[in-house]
Amino acid sequence: MTSRRDFVKAASLGVASLGVAPRSSAAAETAGGAAKPLRILILGGTGFTGPHQVRYALARGHKVTLFNRGRQPKAWPGEVEELLGDRNTGDLKALEGREWDVCIDNPTTLPFWVRDAGRLLRGKVQQYVFISTVSVYAANDKAEDESAALLRYEGADAMAETIETLRAKPELYGQLKATSEAEATRQFGSATTVIRPGLIAGPGDETDRFTYWPVRLARAGEVLAPGDGSDPVQFVDARDLAEWTIRMAETRTPGTFNATGPARQLVMREMLAGIAAAIPSDARFTWVPTEFLEAQQVSAWTDLPVWVPGQGDSSGFARRSIDRALQAGLTFRPLATTSADTLAWFRQQPEARQGKPKTGLTPAREAEVLSAWKASAKKSG
Repeated sequence: MTSRRDFVKAASLGVASLGVAPRSSAAAETAGGAAKPLRILILGGTGFTGPHQVRYALARGHKVTLFNRGRQPKAWPGEVEELLGDRNTGDLKALEGREWDVCIDNPTTLPFWVRDAGRLLRGKVQQYVFISTVSVYAANDKAEDESAALLRYEGADAMAETIETLRAKPELYGQLKATSEAEATRQFGSATTVIRPGLIAGPGDETDRFTYWPVRLARAGEVLAPGDGSDPVQFVDARDLAEWTIRMAETRTPGTFNATGPARQLVMREMLAGIAAAIPSDARFTWVPTEFLEAQQVSAWTDLPVWVPGQGDSSGFARRSIDRALQAGLTFRPLATTSADTLAWFRQQPEARQGKPKTGLTPAREAEVLSAWKASAKKSG
């Protein structure tokens, strides 16, 4: 239904998810201050997950320094040091001669960004946390853990790749992330923590992938739903991901972790029912077979986000093991919380933004496919 190139291209526009059960008591216990305040350097910090990291770190009593280009100022609930620079041009002067307990690298896709950061920060930080992606895996046809084979860079020189190249060849996204992981370990050794999120959801998501469903169900009426409802889904609330990342810094936990959710397998039918209950919505679901959607050129992940077929080449994509992350303390907000908060956030956006979602079927296209499905079912029945 979706070629490997198309799937990777779609995933590269922003990858990683969330829970269906309330957060555990262990998570509630972490809401107070940290046992030891840390000096935390966050590379980025103004994107989707970064602000959540900053706020949680401040609430825990840590000292936070941000390094970025300074183009997206934020109002923080505490003192935050902000250093200016540009990793694209190699301008890292603001980091020279400084030391931190931990560095969290949020936005990096290009390996030379990791290399350059390593040259300055190696020996100057006690832990380097690299935020990667589940798109680094070479295949998605099996339910595997972090030991699964990774994509290999197929170009001439990974260190020479640029943002412009990646925009022209988005299929390189997973390859470059995997190469960046390797460079992180080369630079920081056993002090490296690699976190591989799946689809990241929640308020503030500018990709509209998870957001599509709360917004669509709030409109109610007849909703086109993919497959038969049994395909698994995985995603993580940005706040759960951010808070767990800070706790991983507090415990100085090394290693590689898939960071998606929920804690138990969730299928598409349960997800949509949970979202509808949270809004609430009386939407009516019409489940359309994968084969028919393929014939109608309706794409998984982009036209119908979050969802990928649970069979064939993508059968393992939403079945990635998260056992290591769970053991390391990853917890999840309820699906209802993420759904309601996401819808509330979206409704606060400007009308022009709300009128042009970045992902998902338009109402006209959805109606067209539903009509075609009913005509086909009537003809065959």
